[in-house]
Order: sequence, then C-alpha cells, then structure tokens
Amino acid sequence: MRRLIIACLIIGSFTALAADAVTGRIVKVLPLFLDAQGRDATSPSLFDRDAYQFFLRDHASQISAIRYDVQWKAAKSGGNIKLRVELRGIGDGGVPKLKTLEAEVTPGTFSQWTSLMLGGEEYKKFGSAVAWRASLWAGDRQIGEQKSFLW
Repeated sequence: MRRLIIACLIIGSFTALAADAVTGRIVKVLPLFLDAQGRDATSPSLFDRDAYQFFLRDHASQISAIRYDVQWKAAKSGGNIKLRVELRGIGDGGVPKLKTLEAEVTPGTFSQWTSLMLGGEEYKKFGSAVAWRASLWAGDRQIGEQKSFLW
C-alpha cells in the first residue's frame, strides 16, 4: 500500500510540473513584399496575391517593405510570449546582414496571426532577405520554431 501511495505522489508531481510548462508552435510564416502604397496584392484574390508577389520580386525597385505574417498558437499562460523573426540578408557589396524583429503577443484559445514588418530606410539598408527563422519565446525558453529552407 505504501508503494502505491509513493508512486501516485511521484506521478502527480510530474504531472504538475508538465502542466506549468508553456507550450506553443509556429503554424505558418508568409513573407510578403509590399509596394509603395503598402499593398501585397492588387485585389483580395490569393491568385492575384501570388502573381503580384512574383511581379514585385522581378521589379525590386517598387518594393518598399517586407512583411512577415506569422500564424502561431500557444497555450494560455500567466505571462506574455515573445514572437521573434530573425532575418539573414545580403547588403551592399555582398556584405551579410542580420536583423531581428520582435513583438510581444498574448496567447489565446485559437491560433493567431501577427505581422512583423521591415520597411523604409531600414529595409533599403538591409538589402535582400535570403533566409528567415520565426520563433516563440516564453521568457528565455524557446517553445516553437519554423525556419526557411536556407536558414
């Protein structure tokens, strides 16, 4: 009987520790170029969005910013969670560049979308983005990540 009680106490303490851990994940990341008017497409059609993104990629002089739309999900917790997008790029003269975009987010019941943007002079100084990594952080602990193929 004593062994059964001790086993229940041990299992219960592990369950309590697991319940306190914050969990989360990155569902999807959409990097989108924006034109001078801040548009990623000329109409609400997804086909048009993809065609306009292809056009902007070929006409880089018309790009004013890049926006990363991140779909994420995290379990409700007492504190806020930080969403971070790290970028690797190539600047003037082939010099590698690094940039980090961050936003504090509050978890909810369902997955949520958050947009992080690099625009204006900062975008022009950065150059072209080659790779990205999106991650969710609870304090100093990473709880979710998704990265591009070249990261």
